[in-house]
Amino acid sequence: MNVDQAKSAIVTGSSRGIGQAIALRLAADGFAVTVNYAGNAAKAQETVAAIKAAGGKAIAVQGDVANPDDVARVFATTKATFGRVDVVVNSAGVMPLTAIAENNLAAFDQIIATNLRGAFLVMAQAAQHLEQGGRIVALSSSVLAKSFPTYGPYIASKAGVEGLVHVLANELRGRNITVNAIAPGPVGTDLFLNGKSDEQIAQIAKMAPLERIGTPEEIAATVSFLAGPDGAWVNSQVIRVNGGFA
Repeated sequence: MNVDQAKSAIVTGSSRGIGQAIALRLAADGFAVTVNYAGNAAKAQETVAAIKAAGGKAIAVQGDVANPDDVARVFATTKATFGRVDVVVNSAGVMPLTAIAENNLAAFDQIIATNLRGAFLVMAQAAQHLEQGGRIVALSSSVLAKSFPTYGPYIASKAGVEGLVHVLANELRGRNITVNAIAPGPVGTDLFLNGKSDEQIAQIAKMAPLERIGTPEEIAATVSFLAGPDGAWVNSQVIRVNGGFA
């Protein structure tokens, strides 16, 4: 896809994993990219360096998506650097697994703060700053369809994200801005792999008819489609990119 280099994209949580793959893909598509990260400055700079080495434009901007001042600064820095914001991808997320029990409230609050409050704040800033014809993509999860034990808080947070996507698409009526969610299945990232045995990973891989774990690049390719001209008529949708997992 040949995009005017003047267009820019913000990808939250893009120092590693799916977010990093999305940042690299959008940069390859021609977007100047803001690599947002919460705490891992070194990994964020590696992502920026990779984009620049391939001839792209990128900056790294620290910010916790759960903090409204941080989110506002990410958008302000992007506009000050690149002049505009055209695509916003909210990929920042956490996935501690915990049972629905009163003594797990702290974990629940942490997950909701990053995954749902963060999505709300990023989408609110996107609604304020996006140009006509802009694109918003939020990351959900295909695990919503599975209801696995210990996934309750995570599933609740991502179900909320999907609800926000549909409402914001209606709130942006008349501005030619699309709002969609991508719901990956199991993807080979640290977020997914941490805490799982090889046996568990193999068992989960077999759940999809394609019988494998997805790659971050496959999720990034779907973001690329939604952010590009071919995705212009897709709006208020949740796209399950999961090999048939759910």
